[in-house]
Amino acid sequence: MTSGAPPRLAGRPATLVIDGRVHAGRALLLPRGELVHGCADILAEALATLPDDIGRVDLDMGDVVFMDTAGLQFLDLLGGYSNRQAVPATATNWHGQPLRVLDLAGLDPADPLRAPAHRTEPATEPPAPPAERLHVLQEEVEQLRRAIASRPVIDQARGVLMALHACTSDEAWHILREASQLSNTKLRTVAAAVTAGAESDGPPPPPRVRAALRTALARLRR
Repeated sequence: MTSGAPPRLAGRPATLVIDGRVHAGRALLLPRGELVHGCADILAEALATLPDDIGRVDLDMGDVVFMDTAGLQFLDLLGGYSNRQAVPATATNWHGQPLRVLDLAGLDPADPLRAPAHRTEPATEPPAPPAERLHVLQEEVEQLRRAIASRPVIDQARGVLMALHACTSDEAWHILREASQLSNTKLRTVAAAVTAGAESDGPPPPPRVRAALRTALARLRR
């Protein structure tokens, strides 16, 4: 099964796709993309296609790369489905920026559908009101949006290095930064060269950049 946004909803392409499969009464849903405006509608479509006798719904969030406050609506909808259908539901394997959003929202990444537990130990500071926490969350999401928009080439290059060399996002960042320093080349120029070289007919990085990348990779493997 595959669920996507309704055709040309609001005139924009879908930013979230939900693949999945059902086996032995368990549905495994695999969202890919961003939890932004409209994501709850896409989840509702995916849930509506499940058999009536489904006994469990698990979401693997590993391919969700961005989340704003609409992601909380996504989780609310999943929790509502679980309660109405009396079916256990989970949303696990969070990472990166979405994991940070859950933390800001006071949700447990291992079980974000559960209401946050009350503190048993005295807090050093009183908890912020929900409206204030939401405001902080929205501000951080907007800051992250601006950062992503200003660094698309660098982020793409990190993804290329992660795929080619089985390294982490942080390691890919260090490779790019070190190659920039070794070759005396701007970081964005190095990233653009890496991204272009990953295309099937793309040019290889310039010799100086290529040599610097090899050195940075060799140092990482030590």
